[in-house]
Amino acid sequence: MKNQIEQDVFAAIADPTRRELLRLLSKEEELPLYRITDHFEIGRTAVSKHLTVLKAANLVYDRKEGRETRYRANTRPLKVVRDWLSYYEVFWNENILQLKKILEEE
Repeated sequence: MKNQIEQDVFAAIADPTRRELLRLLSKEEELPLYRITDHFEIGRTAVSKHLTVLKAANLVYDRKEGRETRYRANTRPLKVVRDWLSYYEVFWNENILQLKKILEEE
């Protein structure tokens, strides 16, 4: 189950529109769909589909308020991305240090 959630998170953030949705929602406490849609050049249905993908990956929470659905970000699942990237940060830092050493020797 955990592996599926991780796959969902990576798949969800693979799309630039969904990354922008997460960025927008992480800056606000909560936004209704119509306010979210105002920030994009795509229609309400397309925004809603992107939010559904983010919700499936547990990156977005929603709640009904009357006839309106309000959304907010849940950035905790992004920890799997940070952890995955941290390996490569170490890799690049070590390689840059080796390159610097080589250049200094020349």
